[in-house]
Amino acid sequence: MSDSIVSVSHALTQDEALRRIQAAVAQAREQYTDRINELRESWNGYAGEFVVSAMGQKISGTVAVNPSDVMVQTKLPFLAMAFKPMIESGLREELAKILA
Repeated sequence: MSDSIVSVSHALTQDEALRRIQAAVAQAREQYTDRINELRESWNGYAGEFVVSAMGQKISGTVAVNPSDVMVQTKLPFLAMAFKPMIESGLREELAKILA
């Protein structure tokens, strides 16, 4: 497994950024039920942990909702390493939309 870190700046309050991130996770859970086998999250204030399992691969990580940015650190399985740049780019784009 390899770590991947994506950070996106925002101009929201920390509470609003957290609310948007949590709402996006809930929406993904509903929207992609046919593709996601497992999606678990737990939050402790502005810090979260998650596990996503899809297509036989499991990705775990942490989310830190900071006052001026959101940082997502994931542990990518070996088979996903070839797609690491695409995964990071896609995550960065989605976070930017959520936090806009």
